[in-house]
Amino acid sequence: MNITPDIRYIGVDDAEMQLFESQYHTPEGMCYNSYLILDEKVAVMDTSDSRTMEQWKANLAAALGDRQPDYLIVHHLEPDHASGIAEMCAKYPQMQVVCSAKAKQMMPQYFTVPEGSPESQDRVITVKEGDTLALGRHTLHFVMAPMVHWPEVMVSYDEADRVLFSADGFGKFGVYAADADDWACEGRRYYFNICGKYGTPVSTLLKKAAALDIQKILPLHGPVLEGEKMTEAVRLYTIWSAYDVETEGVFIAHASIHGNTAAAAERLMEILKQKGCPKVTVSDLCRDDLGEAIEDAFRYGKMICMASSYDAGVFPPMYDFLHHLDIKAYQRRRVGLVENGSWAPSAAKTMRPMLEGMKQVKIVEPVVTLRGCMKDADIPQLEALADAILA
Repeated sequence: MNITPDIRYIGVDDAEMQLFESQYHTPEGMCYNSYLILDEKVAVMDTSDSRTMEQWKANLAAALGDRQPDYLIVHHLEPDHASGIAEMCAKYPQMQVVCSAKAKQMMPQYFTVPEGSPESQDRVITVKEGDTLALGRHTLHFVMAPMVHWPEVMVSYDEADRVLFSADGFGKFGVYAADADDWACEGRRYYFNICGKYGTPVSTLLKKAAALDIQKILPLHGPVLEGEKMTEAVRLYTIWSAYDVETEGVFIAHASIHGNTAAAAERLMEILKQKGCPKVTVSDLCRDDLGEAIEDAFRYGKMICMASSYDAGVFPPMYDFLHHLDIKAYQRRRVGLVENGSWAPSAAKTMRPMLEGMKQVKIVEPVVTLRGCMKDADIPQLEALADAILA
């Protein structure tokens, strides 16, 4: 597939990949993007995952024809994009590897790349912010992007075709053509679960990119972005990286043992809608995808956590959810609490300090306590919480 007349797509779909990074559900599989620039000099832009190497090598060979690569550009050293580096170096002894200094330092953790060979005494070339690499008509400009989302990450800009090779930035879950008309859905889940902790580095990269005339973004996962889709993706990344609110509304996350807390969550959703809340989304933390719950927690400016008490604490699915929010840098949100406990309600005393330890998270009063199944006498408390969270 031609991205531009000189840039070929040589990536691979892995439709059988159902659990990315051994934790994120990918019912539509995953794609591992790689690109080839054919100019006076030939540059391979990243490799692929070990699961897809045979197909990737076939794609590379077909695109190369009778040519050989001069450079392998390593934007990101994570194994799902870098599993082919050692094999490429062995097959093409004249090829040089181009990466950040941090990537060169980290490379021996995964494989050994010879420093020199008869054809090249500088096998690994390290580049820094502002360095360039001339290929002929194309010149790559290197931009460092540490902690988006590993410390060695860099991106590159091709001034000839005005494309940005964005590493893991602007990626999404799914094979290349999955949900072609809806990048945001899986792009959002990908961002908050993969890059969400690193909003400040992402924001820094966006500011650097704003100075470039970019017509296409070529990520390592997901489709090429251009035109209105690219504009919308940049708009969303600007919101997400600043931890701003994307959608006005309330997200209700519940962890219910026997269904009573879940029933109360449904009733609270109805109350919120009756009071004019523009959008209410509910997630069952015991059954729904945790990655989607994390996504929705960041998407909305207000959240209500409803959980059963358990072993003098909180039901583990809620604890796990709040732990994930903490490590993903959840912040600048208003949160309501509903606990349920038959003889010794304890969920709120566990949830509150977890949330209050997060940056600029405000607990909305009242904290509602239920005992067993919801009763008519509990409705005024839920009404009061709804009024407070919407205020």
